[in-house]
Amino acid sequence: MAHTLLIPHWPAPDRVRACVTTRAGGVSAAPFDSLNLGDHVGDAAPAVAENRRRLADHFAIRPAWLKQVHGVNVVHATPGQVDEADASWTSTPGVACTVMTADCLPALFCDRAGTRVAAAHAGWRGLAAGVLEATAASLAVPGEDVLVWLGPAIGPRNFEVGSEVRDAFTATHPQTAQAFVPGASPGKFIADIYALARLRLAAVGVTAVYGGGLCTVADPQFFSYRRAPVTGRFASLVWLQG
Repeated sequence: MAHTLLIPHWPAPDRVRACVTTRAGGVSAAPFDSLNLGDHVGDAAPAVAENRRRLADHFAIRPAWLKQVHGVNVVHATPGQVDEADASWTSTPGVACTVMTADCLPALFCDRAGTRVAAAHAGWRGLAAGVLEATAASLAVPGEDVLVWLGPAIGPRNFEVGSEVRDAFTATHPQTAQAFVPGASPGKFIADIYALARLRLAAVGVTAVYGGGLCTVADPQFFSYRRAPVTGRFASLVWLQG
């Protein structure tokens, strides 16, 4: 499975480990081929279970899966318990904070001391509502002691949104206006989700932000809901090595 994974490049402490899965390396049939990790998209349950088993066994970790709802709830990562939340944190070695995406932004967090990690799922609603800020706060350290890596998401060339999305950000954070440019049609804008994430994190003192630049819509190695509405989900995980 190793050759099918994306390993983040960020200056995290040695005991902090992270990865992003791709579409390859699993057993799911089309259109979920092949390493679909989402159990809510219509894929066969045994295939999803086998895909999740392969991932857990490869790293000898216990992923904590979530029922994601585009909110801001951050929970303590608990393997075997599926909480309704969009982010989780842990200080327990071997427990992997895990989020699933297919265009939304996955963000992985750790503290500089390598004692706590967290992962967040940020669609535009959760991002506007503050899920990244809430996840950073779950590390219980000052903003300057937080490291963040932004995983594969819909890129700025493909993320066309309505004016209501722009308004949701600029109403509370006027500086985020710079992350939007006019679209091809009146009332439409092209949004840079990576820029939005950096601006919102900077507002709470988190500036050590890495990653970004990938586009799930343009890169077929990742699942993309905008490219194909019936599709799977890939996972972004972060954990502490025992």
